[in-house]
Amino acid sequence: MVVKPEWLRVKAPQWERVGNVKEILRDLALNTVCEEASCPNIGECFHAGTATFLIMGPACTRACPYCDIDFEKKPKPLDVTEPERLAEAVRRLKLNHVVITSVNRDDLPDGGASQFGRCIQAVRAISPTTTVEVLIPDLCGNWEALETIIQAQPEVLNHNTETVPRLYRRVRPQGQYDRSLELLQRTRHLAPWIYTKSGLMAGLGETDAEIRQAMQDLRSVDCDILTIGQYLQPSSKHLPVNTFVPPTQFEAWQKLGESLGFLQVVASPLTRSSYHAEQVRELIERYPRQRF
Repeated sequence: MVVKPEWLRVKAPQWERVGNVKEILRDLALNTVCEEASCPNIGECFHAGTATFLIMGPACTRACPYCDIDFEKKPKPLDVTEPERLAEAVRRLKLNHVVITSVNRDDLPDGGASQFGRCIQAVRAISPTTTVEVLIPDLCGNWEALETIIQAQPEVLNHNTETVPRLYRRVRPQGQYDRSLELLQRTRHLAPWIYTKSGLMAGLGETDAEIRQAMQDLRSVDCDILTIGQYLQPSSKHLPVNTFVPPTQFEAWQKLGESLGFLQVVASPLTRSSYHAEQVRELIERYPRQRF
């Protein structure tokens, strides 16, 4: 068994603020990936008044062995009130930047793309200055569904590649590495003004050379933003940690990413896809793009 190192300790949050966020989420009957996926940063993010909303859940149609989101329950029909409830949470939490993600809904013809669109539109209606980031599944390669999300005009479209090609069959058995890259490439082609983003997990048995190649692959499809974090095993039923990668290695990957041309690279043991996602507003101000 690999022993968790000192650098992966998380500071205790101030639970008064955390409780306020939880109260709003419970009142509006909303799910967050922070809670459903057992994110180690939940205390810090809830204390800061931020949360990554998990729509169309909490049950997922895929059983990725690294993820703690429930896949054993049967997915429910889409809730037509969810977009408005999510937008109300954005208003109550006074979010400048919101991240909306989802479970995989392979049972739906469009993979849930229309619900993403409705959520983006609802946020725009109630909080027009809030920037919107969506973290989407691969939609089973349904590119018409991707266009539905793009037409709702999020500022950031995130799709995680998660791991290196050699490990896909074990880590992401229902995913395809090339399909994930194609999704990001198509987004860039269809909407050049959208900032594209992706994330990688480290510590699953990949090599440094494989991470570097994945970073180059992401730049080859003009991905703008990259996150790299340490994989943590949610429970004994999930994939074990192969290696705890030291902070110095994450620093090296961050420097490499910047040299490759990513506009923003966030890499550290505790980095997750939406960790400090609000910093993207600074990126948008620094590198503004004209919508057309």
